[in-house]
Amino acid sequence: MTQFFVETSWLLPVYGLIGALLAVPWSTGLIRRTGPRPAVYLNILMTLVAFVHGLLAFRGIWNQGPQELLFSWFDFADVHLTLAFDISVLNLGVLELITGLSLLAQVFALGYMEKDWALARFYGLMGFFEAAMSGLVLSGSLFVSYSLLEMLTLSTYLLVGFWFAQPLVVTAARDAFLTKRIGDVLLLMGVVTLASLAGSLNFNDLYEWVKVETLPTGVATLLGLALIAGPIGKCAQFPLHLWLDEAMEGPNPASILRNSVVVTCGAYVLIRLQPIVVLSPVALGTLVAIGTVTALGASLVALAQVDLKRTFSYSTSAYLGLVFIAVGTEWPGVAFALLLTHAVAKALIFMAVGSVIMTTNCQNITELGGLGRKMPATTLAYVTGALGMVGVLPLGCFWGLRMGVDFLSGSSPLLALVFLGVNGLTAFNLIRVFRLVFLGTPQPKTRRAPEVPWPMAVPMVTLSVVTLLVPVIMGKLALLPPWEYINWPITLLLLASGWVGVAAGATAPLSKSLARSLNRSLRIAQDLLAYDFYTERLYDKTVVAAVSSLARFSSWFDQYVVDGLVNGVGLASLFGGEGLKYSASGQSQLYLLTIFAGVGLLGIFMTWTLW
Repeated sequence: MTQFFVETSWLLPVYGLIGALLAVPWSTGLIRRTGPRPAVYLNILMTLVAFVHGLLAFRGIWNQGPQELLFSWFDFADVHLTLAFDISVLNLGVLELITGLSLLAQVFALGYMEKDWALARFYGLMGFFEAAMSGLVLSGSLFVSYSLLEMLTLSTYLLVGFWFAQPLVVTAARDAFLTKRIGDVLLLMGVVTLASLAGSLNFNDLYEWVKVETLPTGVATLLGLALIAGPIGKCAQFPLHLWLDEAMEGPNPASILRNSVVVTCGAYVLIRLQPIVVLSPVALGTLVAIGTVTALGASLVALAQVDLKRTFSYSTSAYLGLVFIAVGTEWPGVAFALLLTHAVAKALIFMAVGSVIMTTNCQNITELGGLGRKMPATTLAYVTGALGMVGVLPLGCFWGLRMGVDFLSGSSPLLALVFLGVNGLTAFNLIRVFRLVFLGTPQPKTRRAPEVPWPMAVPMVTLSVVTLLVPVIMGKLALLPPWEYINWPITLLLLASGWVGVAAGATAPLSKSLARSLNRSLRIAQDLLAYDFYTERLYDKTVVAAVSSLARFSSWFDQYVVDGLVNGVGLASLFGGEGLKYSASGQSQLYLLTIFAGVGLLGIFMTWTLW
């Protein structure tokens, strides 16, 4: 029976798409009498069906090898295009992560967005979001993967701009879309180049092609850089990282998925491209450099943020920077372990953040405080997610970070220090937020804060349990090493980095009354981090200014040179015609003289070279 679900697992992305289509009558206002709730329930039902179907398929393929399902969708002359699906324990495991978190996020949204007037439209977009991610995980073709990445870009634009009546939201959605488009265009160049070189875009064919192909250094470098550009934009890595911060203007349930599994999908594509990127050492070095800069830079920037959602969005970029380092150093297993453990813990963190925002209508951490006693379930969820995000034995992220530090300590000790630094800075930031939000004296906006209703509490409690069970799941998937092979000095070093961050966060002076430090040096450092090293201003002064100048010059050239030349010819013809009309005398002998003179001059001109 389970084999049937394995063979039909290619239908899993369709469930989310069906939910999105079923929500159309309510989101467009064709059905008003029932309210938007039927669209909500239909989407939740479709996600639940997808989760159960995926679970049965996962059980069916557990003792089988990877399978490839091929569907021919265009066959003419020498052109053969197939739709490929890769079915394996790894793919279906990631798919279960996506559908499971999507199901919890949709139930969470039932309470968070209960009074929103466009609830049906939101759930339709969430279904579209889920369909794109599910298809991306199962796709066995780079062409299809690129198309689904474009769907994710569109979904991000629509969900970030969900509250489009707010000008800031519209700006954030536009910036997120345009920033991602830069990476997408470069990735498209790589896809087209790879298609012409390899003759196929199916991943299995590409892996076989890589084994026997040797490319010139320049071609391999350009191809590798183009292929990694798309994941750089999708994973909010420097210099295409600004969009994730602005994307926090969207609804929090969408942020739960965006910071956990959406960015994971971009990194997942990078992991699948890693055997091809290996052709270019320059591309691998670029991955390591970008990952290092983003991991350390985003961890530092997160410490200076006062917006509850933005501080954790920068933390997401930092952890994905570690994934880029792992891929660049050819440790895809480390990258996958980090993606799995980070996704679950970060989703739980954003659920706790959403609960705080929903009850207080505030996300400025300097205006919060004392919520620990008033919201015990939310506090417990935050603590569980925080423990799962840092190197705390035996929870999830500890194993991913330990693998990274262990594998890199021998070959690249400086990169191992980056892992330790990110772990310590993340622990510091988590404790900082915990002290400001959940401890201390209640503030005016938190004095009457109640606990969240059951549609929000149940997903938080469920995900808290899952976070605690992540090590068990990793053990079942054979992602954990035997105890006798654990490098205990490295383990103690990782634990020490986390405890240093905890101690620093617990003892650092935190003041709600002063927005900025009175010390000039500290104030400069605070502003530098708070404004993301002035990256946006730097872009305005360089890239934006250059594009604007080029646009102005192009407009001037088009108006005065191109149009001027055309208009000049037209004016010359007009004035010539006006002048010639006065030479019309009606005397035929004058006309004949003019004709003969013209023919004579033309003959002299044509025979000039013969003289």
